[in-house]
Amino acid sequence: MLPRAAALAPAASPGPGLRSPPPAGLEREEPPRRRAMASGGAAESVPQRAEAAAGPQAEAAEEPEGSSRRWGAQHAGARELAELYSPGKRLQEWISVILCFSLICFNFYNLLFCLRLEHTPSVIVGIFAGVITADFLSGLFHWGADTWGSVELPIVGKAFIRPFREHHIDPTAITRHDFIETNGDNCFMTLVPLANMAYKFVSFSPEALYETCPWECYVFALIIFITMTNQIHKWSHTYFGLPRWVVFLQDWHVILPRKHHRIHHVSPHETYFCITTGWLNYPLEKIRFWRCLENIIQGVTGEKPRADDMKWAQKIK
Repeated sequence: MLPRAAALAPAASPGPGLRSPPPAGLEREEPPRRRAMASGGAAESVPQRAEAAAGPQAEAAEEPEGSSRRWGAQHAGARELAELYSPGKRLQEWISVILCFSLICFNFYNLLFCLRLEHTPSVIVGIFAGVITADFLSGLFHWGADTWGSVELPIVGKAFIRPFREHHIDPTAITRHDFIETNGDNCFMTLVPLANMAYKFVSFSPEALYETCPWECYVFALIIFITMTNQIHKWSHTYFGLPRWVVFLQDWHVILPRKHHRIHHVSPHETYFCITTGWLNYPLEKIRFWRCLENIIQGVTGEKPRADDMKWAQKIK
């Protein structure tokens, strides 16, 4: 018989006041409360119940499912869509950005000379209406590109629908885009109204410009916020390194807040489409605006909403 001390040698006692470690492969799991505190502290309060519910769902949607990654830059569909970004598309974006901001500077300079003190109330109303209209149009365009069409469509497929498909399976890709790629398409869409405004400034009489000044302020505010919509959208996906003034505008919901936009990224991405300020998302959701439009279009055409979006999300190779 072995001495008692020798028998205990392979698993020596840890000594008084110390707990022995668990056997290999049976590590003790931390209590849920302690894990939550270690992984991020107390949860933040959210103004609306919908946003509070969507936060955890949005986070869960970005986690791997099974052994293959559901979202992110390594997703097969995301890689294929990113490769469709062509030199020709890049050239179009550069030209659009240069022309857009040149026309914005020209029109702003001329608009200042048309303003009079008596225009103040109507200009304030016009600017506010321009912001509201831009938010609605951002939602309408976003909903249309998310819900209908295909990357295979001629011209518009690769140029305009492709980024929406990529964004849903790699939401942070937009944070890696530079200023030109982020804003090129929005600048392209505002070229015609900007050119029309510039034509008025060089051809209309001072009296006519004085009369139309409040309207032009509305149009100019609308153009500015449409131009900046995708930049605002990019900021809503950026959680580090944002300028303080951007965070301030997000916190006061002057532009699209980060937590607010997370609601849209809960699969199947069927709500909260407005991405300029997000002000119209809640009322449009309450009246089921987007769902009613989808039902009408599906009833007339037989097309299923977001079928192409789901096809790209399910790609595995």
